[in-house]
Amino acid sequence: MTFDKEKLKKIREEEERWNETTVKKFLEKAPERKEKFMTDDGFEIKRLYTPADLGEDWDYLEKLGFPGEYPFTRGVYATMYRGRFWTMRQYAGFGTAEESNKRYKYLLSQGQTGLSVAFDLPTQMGYDSDHPMAEGEVGKVGVAIDSLWDMEILFDGIPLDKVSTSMTINATAANLLAMYILVAEKQGVPQNVLRGTVQNDILKEYIARGTYIFPPQPSMRLTTDIIMYCAENVPKWNSISISGYHIREAGANAVQEVAFTLADGIEYVKAVIERGMDVDKFAPRLSFFFNAHNNFLEEIAKFRAARRLWAYIMKEWFHAKNPRSMMLRFHTQTAGSTLTAQQPENNIVRVAIQALAAVLGGTQSLHTNSYDEALSLPTEKSVRIALRTQQIIAYESGVVDTVDPLGGAYYIEWLTDHIYEEALKYIEKIQKMGGMMRAIERGYIQKEIADSAYKYQKEVEEKKRIIVGVNEFVVDEPLDVEILKVDPSIRDKQIERLKKLRSTRDSKKVEESLDKLRKAAETEDENLMPYIIEAHRHLATLGEVTDVLREVWGEYRAPLIF
Repeated sequence: MTFDKEKLKKIREEEERWNETTVKKFLEKAPERKEKFMTDDGFEIKRLYTPADLGEDWDYLEKLGFPGEYPFTRGVYATMYRGRFWTMRQYAGFGTAEESNKRYKYLLSQGQTGLSVAFDLPTQMGYDSDHPMAEGEVGKVGVAIDSLWDMEILFDGIPLDKVSTSMTINATAANLLAMYILVAEKQGVPQNVLRGTVQNDILKEYIARGTYIFPPQPSMRLTTDIIMYCAENVPKWNSISISGYHIREAGANAVQEVAFTLADGIEYVKAVIERGMDVDKFAPRLSFFFNAHNNFLEEIAKFRAARRLWAYIMKEWFHAKNPRSMMLRFHTQTAGSTLTAQQPENNIVRVAIQALAAVLGGTQSLHTNSYDEALSLPTEKSVRIALRTQQIIAYESGVVDTVDPLGGAYYIEWLTDHIYEEALKYIEKIQKMGGMMRAIERGYIQKEIADSAYKYQKEVEEKKRIIVGVNEFVVDEPLDVEILKVDPSIRDKQIERLKKLRSTRDSKKVEESLDKLRKAAETEDENLMPYIIEAHRHLATLGEVTDVLREVWGEYRAPLIF
């Protein structure tokens, strides 16, 4: 199914005629806004796209195919949203477990269909709330979780056999997953029916986010421990969410987001295979997490290109046989970096456009940012507007009534091919370096992202890129937005709970379980998940479990990048 050569020749001739007559005449009266229009990665965008831009060898079945079938360009499921909508999640969590539990129940009552848990910085870094390093950060950017007690409160009254839960946690992912499994167990829910995702993507922490604890090699061991444990024991759970979101937030462009995310995925697949597990045993439960940025059509093409490229990599590089191993299933979050403190109500429009791009791109799960997040944690009102944005797209827009409605649009297909090809060039270059771990150690990825971020910011400062309300259409008016403030006494409450926990638990069993974990960590490749679960079963704290691993592996200090 390729285009007829003679017809393409005729289209090219007619396009040239059109440019020399109709366009030229029109430009004499009204010139275009820019001399050149460019993609974010530096390629010129033509005035018009036709079948001729796709080329004589462009094959529909090879490049597109059908939804639910290789190469999955048009979607991972045959009927997509005609069957059911994407999971509507709102990333939430702040203060104590009690406060976050109340917010989750509110969101569920408003029509949210999945939970998404934000953890505070001490929890992400493996510190209990009473640790000196936690001072001033407890409950600020997420919920504080010190022990199984907190986790039980967090999900009190929420049946874990009926809800899908996403947990944004990386360095301490094993701890939080262990606690979640134990909470479910106390509810009478076996782990083999649990549904959800744990982010567990440590490589992007070294690249873009910084909430790592241990050196890369033992961190990769923990990540693969979780993947392998879930493959055997929690088969409905997404054991990793390979995250391009934070790579994009750090300044990467769309091509880099796809390339570096999939390169991380390749590294994880290699690591698990090297530990002896067949690719089709674990790959169906690998998931991804992408950003939905401002360039509407580019973002749609990005999602489609990523899907096709991952399918190719899994089939041709790793020889996966199960079609589910080739599916790139992904969660999307609208771009936090595009939210502005100036005229914050404008963010409602930005989020709507970004969310629509994610849906047209075929996302499986979506979080829409609240308009006030450039100022503070979202209020109930702002988070409800963000959720309603998804619901309006789902129930009112009509874009969900057919699969991949923009498929076949010449510009979309050209852009999908472009992102695919440029991302593949990056991935092949990274593989020649020795893989993603080596590229990170050399600082190559970090420098590429930094250069892209600098280019973007320079364009904003020079007004080559307009940000409405920031460098153009500015107004001088007082800010009239409700601000959510976290109670500073939260740390005191957490410390009191920790004191009570330590005074009532069986200290001997805690020490014995931590000692077993220490000995297992000192071995080469014994899976640590059962030991971490057992330690939390006896009410060891997050900090105590993490400190055991700190003793064995040490902490990582990032090199300077020049």
